[in-house]
Order: sequence, then C-alpha cells, then structure tokens
Amino acid sequence: MADHRQHRRGAVGREPGRPRAARARHARAVPRGDVMLEVLATGPLTTVQDRGRTGWSSLGVGTSGAADRRSHDAANRLVGNMIDAATLEVTLGGLVLRARTEVVLAVTGAPTPFTVDGVPQGHGAVVVVGSGAEIRLDWAPVGLRTYVAVRGGIDVPRVLGSRSTDSLSGIGPERVAPGALLPIGHDAEDWPRADMNPYPFEHRTTLRVIPGPRADRFTDDALDLLLAQPWTVRTDSDRVGMKLQGAEPLSRSREDELPSEGMVTGALQVPPSGLPVLFLVDHPVTGGYPVIAVVVSADLGSAAQCAPGQTIRFSV
Repeated sequence: MADHRQHRRGAVGREPGRPRAARARHARAVPRGDVMLEVLATGPLTTVQDRGRTGWSSLGVGTSGAADRRSHDAANRLVGNMIDAATLEVTLGGLVLRARTEVVLAVTGAPTPFTVDGVPQGHGAVVVVGSGAEIRLDWAPVGLRTYVAVRGGIDVPRVLGSRSTDSLSGIGPERVAPGALLPIGHDAEDWPRADMNPYPFEHRTTLRVIPGPRADRFTDDALDLLLAQPWTVRTDSDRVGMKLQGAEPLSRSREDELPSEGMVTGALQVPPSGLPVLFLVDHPVTGGYPVIAVVVSADLGSAAQCAPGQTIRFSV
C-alpha cells in the first residue's frame, strides 16, 4: 500500500515539489490548460469522496465513500456526472476554491450558504463559474456535511478502484489542503441528468433501527432505554463513528467479550462504558463489542448529517 500513498500525495498536494509521476498522470487526465480547481482554504475537513471501494473487506479494507451518499449522488446528477464521479465532502463549511477555467458545479447536503465572487448562489442548483472566480462556502447553519460536484468530477488517482479518502486506513488521497490543485476529469454524461435537486436536504434527528444482532447480551431494559432517552453527539465523533452521550448507559447481561465479527455501517456498538458508538462509513470491518441495533440504510445519510452537540433519538 506504500506505493499507493506515495502516488496519491502528488495528486492533491501543493504544486511545488510534486513527484514526476504525478505530473505525468495529471498531464494525461488534463492534456492542456490546467483544468483545475485551486484550493485556498478547506475549513475543518475537506476530502475527496465517491461511492466507495467495495469487495475488499476480506483484506480489512472498508468501503468508505461519501458519508451522505444521497447528497453526493444529487450533486453529481445536477451537473450531469456519472453517479460515481468524485465530489468534495466539506465538513461544517469553510471551503474556498478558485476556478482555473470555467466550471459547472452544484452544492448539496448541509445547506451551506455559498458565493461566487461574493454573489450568493442557490443551494441544490446548477451554477456556472467563470475562470478565475472565487467560490466560497460559509458555515453550515444546520447539518454537518456539504458536497461540491463539478462537471467531470475530481480526477485524483483511484486506489483499489475508488477515489475516496478513508480516514481510518489512510487509503485513498490525502485530505484536501490549502494550496492543492484538484484536476477536473471526464466523468460526465449527456445533459440533463436532473434540473432540480432529486434529494433535497432532510434534517432527520430520529433514526430508525433494527434490534440486534447481539441484543441478547444486554439487560432486558437496555433496548427500551436506547429508544426512550435522547442521545447527544459528542465532539470526538468523526467519519469512523458517531460517539453518543446519554444520561443512562446501557447495561450488559454478560461481561465476557465476543470474538471479533464483521461490522456494517449503521451498527450501534456498545463498549464497556455503555455509551453507544454509531459506525459511519470509515468504520473498521470487524469489532468485538456487542451491537445492540443497526440504523436502517435509508437513515444513514441523516446520521452522517448529525453535528456534534446535536441531540438525536432512535426508533423501531
């Protein structure tokens, strides 16, 4: 995997000092004209994401990909991209870009106000940005993750079939940094894919769960307690997992640990503290703590939009 990491640093790193291999790769993807986005600021965290890498869990590699896949897909559809084209996932806001050529983009997910050269633009709409213009995302008033798609997609190298940054394993491109030059690819299809946002932002704070598969390792009232009380998203949550704080921890009926077993996105794993951790897209592929319930797949995008300090609930 070391070779992959060396190549990807050249893909989104600063222009000076890029490896020769990275220059050659960019030259093939963008033959002339520096068809790129220049990164001026990134906010707390900006990463390149697509729909993730599948088929590698047997080797300990998770899927990763966009935390809110519906919003990622919506952005790509608005600009006429293939559904798996890479977008920018922006946590909380604060991204500032400069277009080095005319680009077509869309912003979806958390409704972050954004401007082009100081002029407010529509969220969930197609925006044409002239060469040299500055694109600025403000801070999200609600939600957590915003997606920026450009027509053609972000053209960083694929690692194990995906352009996604996996924050747990380190596989994929580095997190986006100020000074990076992001090449624009050719993952576009015929117009139009959509003329309005097919998946408007929904800020759900009650997440539906399916009990189990290890509910038998908890006391009889543990599942009722999970559903009855509110849970606060802790500030040390990330793309790996949403750590939750509640008034009453969940109690186990057995103290012996399980052998490690497969984990899925949405699993509510309960460590000895009794405070659940909701696994998100960069979760480990195995775990040894019991899972009391799993968030249904339709609500995973809503889970990914829950910001630190927010209160959420679970229902069946």
